[in-house]
Amino acid sequence: MTEQVTRATFDEVMFPNYAPSAIIPVRGEGSRVWDQEGKEYIDFAGGIAVTALGHSHPTLVNVMREQAGQLWHLANIMTNEPALRLAKKLTEKTFADRVFFCNSGAEANEAAFKLARRYAFDHFGPEKNEIISFYQSFHGRTLFTVSVGGQPKYKEGFEPTPKGITHCHFNDIEELKSLISDKTCAVVMEPIQGEGGIIPADKTFAKQVRELCDQHKALLVYDEVQSGVGRSGTFFAYEQLGVTPDILTSAKALGNGFPVAAMIAKDHVAQSFVFGTHGSTYGGNPMACAIAEAVIDIITTPEVLEGVKKRHDLFVEGLNAINEKYHVFKDIRGMGLLMGAEVVEQFAGNAKAFLTAAAEEGLFVLVAGPNVIRFAPSLIIPEEDIKEGLARLERAVAKVLEANK
Repeated sequence: MTEQVTRATFDEVMFPNYAPSAIIPVRGEGSRVWDQEGKEYIDFAGGIAVTALGHSHPTLVNVMREQAGQLWHLANIMTNEPALRLAKKLTEKTFADRVFFCNSGAEANEAAFKLARRYAFDHFGPEKNEIISFYQSFHGRTLFTVSVGGQPKYKEGFEPTPKGITHCHFNDIEELKSLISDKTCAVVMEPIQGEGGIIPADKTFAKQVRELCDQHKALLVYDEVQSGVGRSGTFFAYEQLGVTPDILTSAKALGNGFPVAAMIAKDHVAQSFVFGTHGSTYGGNPMACAIAEAVIDIITTPEVLEGVKKRHDLFVEGLNAINEKYHVFKDIRGMGLLMGAEVVEQFAGNAKAFLTAAAEEGLFVLVAGPNVIRFAPSLIIPEEDIKEGLARLERAVAKVLEANK
């Protein structure tokens, strides 16, 4: 018999680094989720931009079952068919020639930053080791990735962290010009800052960053852990910026919730990861790669990618309608189905109040920092779920405003 657990169990047995809500979901189908009490929720959060094809997608369930009956895991002293097929699809559909598999966005970014430094070491010597990133960026929770990330709160208490990292204001090309030099080995950026407040890169800025990297023989690293795999309306967001990076990282939606991540790169860059320089025990395991291959097959269809743009417009229309009535958002922004609504000054620092109220109304949303409500639903969320979810959001907004009179 399965032991009954509750939210109180978390406080008894789990590390206190998370503060989960009282809700414990037990079942999901499409863009609907049910908790222990049987209450239904519409999911505008997507597990933080992860479940891009919703919950319990039948194709993915079948692929997982089939692969589970064949091979779960192999050490990387051997390769496997799902990994090779997935790598071929990633290279065929992107700028990249080579793929490194791992398990999470943080691991993919850790690998990317190590590769950037190793490439510079191989081609220019040890002095070319400096990395430039952007304030408010987020790249993971390892010591290296929190150092490259532009939010000091994630480093506090863990110093000394890796050195040789400088930060610049996002979309400020003049500041970047003042910082970049021939000692710079890489510039690291998100095409749309996620945790930093859903801030898209300006197209002109993105192109100028590429030009500066070329001038200083620095690599351009794109973190598309959150923006990639269809979320922007193209397979990866870099396609919309007219810029090609040298290295790109992907995770989250790549496995629709099954842990898998990838770092992809051009061949001449990838060659710096020679035998023994980096590895991952579970990276490229057959289960993860079989599922990720099926995810890509579905998401890269014209119907899904074109549908993302249509759903984006529905969200914008609905959020604007709420705002016209309640005047609670100062800005609505984003790409595809990674969107943010920045709250007005009255609620600055308290966007989470809307998350809490939304859950009470049967809706999952996210925050991106203290001032932005974030939406990252399934890319195939039914239009009726968008409309119903927005109706629930409107009720939540009204509730927050009433409580703050």
